[in-house]
Amino acid sequence: MLQGARSATIAEANGRATMFLAAVSGGLVALGLVATASSLGAAFYGFALVLLPTLALVGFFTFERALQSSIEDTEYARRIARLRGYYFGHAPEIAPYLMSVPRAERLLMQRVPGDRWQGYRTVAGMVAVITAVLAGSTAAVAAILVFDHSLAAAVISGTLVAAPTLIAMIRHQDVTWERSTTEPLRPGED
Repeated sequence: MLQGARSATIAEANGRATMFLAAVSGGLVALGLVATASSLGAAFYGFALVLLPTLALVGFFTFERALQSSIEDTEYARRIARLRGYYFGHAPEIAPYLMSVPRAERLLMQRVPGDRWQGYRTVAGMVAVITAVLAGSTAAVAAILVFDHSLAAAVISGTLVAAPTLIAMIRHQDVTWERSTTEPLRPGED
């Protein structure tokens, strides 16, 4: 039952990420078609200023749910590890039939603590990177309009939005992971 629940959380996270990437891909193709049809005119900028923030918003929601699904998956893994520990403790004769993994490794199967790049290797981390780029692109398009097509203004604005957005999302992910690994499996449990 727990392994089935783990599979469901993994499938959900992957499905949400796939839908998000499909929306981004389709949106960028549409943006390219509008750019060609309008010769980068007002229609392009109007469409970009509606599309890019919408995709970024979808990215924020996808990030949050992918993070939640990943934490749920880890909770199921922790419960499986506890069951395995119970079996090893109460029926040591079955140990040869179950892969013996040290308890610390069983509980940390999903995450490599201390690795500062691990947050970028998760589904939520990948969505965070793309979402930050979309948010930065929105700022860049707005800066192009405000500052009379200044490339420097676009690059600076895009960077000033994308970098803090990515940092905030990855920090949120790290804090959420830290909180989830220190919480007991059920209330009152140490």
